[in-house]
Amino acid sequence: MNFVEEFTVAATLKPPLPIGAGPIGTRMYYEVTGGTLTGERLHGKLLGGGEWALIGPDGFLRVDVRLQVETHDGALLYIQYFGLLELNDAVQGALEHGTGTDYGDHYFFTNPRIETGDERYAWLNTTFFVGEGHILPGLGVEYRVSRPA
Repeated sequence: MNFVEEFTVAATLKPPLPIGAGPIGTRMYYEVTGGTLTGERLHGKLLGGGEWALIGPDGFLRVDVRLQVETHDGALLYIQYFGLLELNDAVQGALEHGTGTDYGDHYFFTNPRIETGDERYAWLNTTFFVGEGHILPGLGVEYRVSRPA
């Protein structure tokens, strides 16, 4: 099966709020302060959201994100995705020094689910997406999001 890139999501984040160690890992909360969604059929701005990251003892961060988006033509979208980020040397260095990573520097994949009540974008409600992420310089992330062709 082939995949087609549908859009890119870039998000800026506040510094993490450390919730602390719990029974299944260390929880961190990152507030989304802004960003963009850019694609041929879909583009808009992030209105806010957050990530409830869980860092496991296995060296992986469990991604748990919820976002609100307003498209360029006024539709409102809810995006939720789960995924995995390998906390390898490239990621650790980027987080410590405020630098970024490139796609492929690490295992960083998500499964975005999008909901909307706007009929112009009803196709989003029934489309399966896969995102590949990387860390942006400063405090942010970017995903290229694809769908089966």
